[in-house]
Amino acid sequence: MSRPPTIIDVATRAGVSKSLVSMVMRDDPGVSDARRSAVLAAAAELGYRPNRAAAILAGTRTRTIGVVVDDFRNPWYVPMLDGVREALAPHGLRLTLADTRANAHLDSSPFDDLVSLRVDGVILAAEGFPDLVVPADTPVVIAGERAEVPGGLDVVASDEAAGGRLAADHLIGLGHRRIVHITGSGGPAAVRRAATVARMVESGIEPLVFGDGPTSEQTGYQGTRRALQDHPDLTAVFAANDVMAMGAIAAVREAGLRVPEDVSVVGNDETPLAASPLLRLTTVDPHNDEVGRLAANRLVELIGATERPEPTRVLVPPSLVIRSTTAPPRA
Repeated sequence: MSRPPTIIDVATRAGVSKSLVSMVMRDDPGVSDARRSAVLAAAAELGYRPNRAAAILAGTRTRTIGVVVDDFRNPWYVPMLDGVREALAPHGLRLTLADTRANAHLDSSPFDDLVSLRVDGVILAAEGFPDLVVPADTPVVIAGERAEVPGGLDVVASDEAAGGRLAADHLIGLGHRRIVHITGSGGPAAVRRAATVARMVESGIEPLVFGDGPTSEQTGYQGTRRALQDHPDLTAVFAANDVMAMGAIAAVREAGLRVPEDVSVVGNDETPLAASPLLRLTTVDPHNDEVGRLAANRLVELIGATERPEPTRVLVPPSLVIRSTTAPPRA
């Protein structure tokens, strides 16, 4: 066949109607297994691929879920996206990503770009959408704690406040009384910071907080360096994420101190970095894979709903993973 195969060629090869082939290609549940198998076999033999653009123009579902992220460099997204993918796989839904920074030079919103592609729903895992206008036919779920959440949307996030308390309680339980929290911008960091400070105050400990800007390794390094200069008697650091904890460890070692003998360090996010033999970082596990799974499951529910249900807010309990970067302070 010199030309690309068409839906009519598939129908002829399978001995079915064109409309039935169309039903199979959009995964309509009303097709019997026998006919579905016959159509898929014919399509495979002919090398037929559905024209997705034509399906969009025809108004049919694209069987695609869009995910908006802040920055692909942030390892927070790795387990979250794994969870989303696992939840979508049984439904035959594909995943497409949009990064708010990738096209920052263009005057367009990554959310609007996904909507224009007729995605069946969107998982919004990014900051900066307080005035989001959501089309009535596009379900949206927020993944992760956000500084500003548009009204009427479902939220699935790790319990960041509980995570802050876990880290503070661990260090206080080891006997640390000079603890600094290295933080940054964004909704999760703000919630974690408030809970950590509150726990230190409850324990009669002066809250020391340093760091601003992005939750990056450089911010962790600079914040810890300033903290050590202002409070040379500090014995523990709780960083807003594992990447910042790496920067904190670098600053501690640069000051001629040892981890954990002189300064204990706790991170947050349980990234692959934390478990590496080189780091062995004590960290809070927010179970971001579960956040992704629950967000995707909720989105699938919304896509299949005949009426928009009341929005829900689900918090995933975190846990503490203790490794070799924390120990009691030296006497």
